[in-house]
Amino acid sequence: MKIKIVNRSRHALPEYATLHAAGMDLRADIAERIVLKPLERKLIPTGLFIELPIGYEAQVRPRSGLALKKGVTVLNTPGTIDADYRGEIGVILINLSSEDFVVEDGERIAQMVVSAHEQAEWEEVKTLSHSDRGEGGFGHTGV
Repeated sequence: MKIKIVNRSRHALPEYATLHAAGMDLRADIAERIVLKPLERKLIPTGLFIELPIGYEAQVRPRSGLALKKGVTVLNTPGTIDADYRGEIGVILINLSSEDFVVEDGERIAQMVVSAHEQAEWEEVKTLSHSDRGEGGFGHTGV
């Protein structure tokens, strides 16, 4: 699938690191380093603008290595980029560690997955069909 992209950053376009990768790394596009204090969140620009086809979304997700090694993640996970959005892709990072985290220009800060989706059409009814689970909620299916 081809997706239109405007790259106003100083970095290469996002790309898949391996043949079977689902996500592409997004890089920070910043003039100077950004310090995230413990429990602080900031919007980090990428310099990228995309035009997705109708029926697709892009999901912004954390990088597992950054989360494990530094305690830094994407706050609204996954962040959704809709097909009609034309603004800059930004990543809301949060530092969940007890130490400052420094974001450098060009640093891989998140990953982006492009995915097809459907739009639901509600059919209002009086009752729902029976299922084995029924109304069992959180933790209901076992340990």
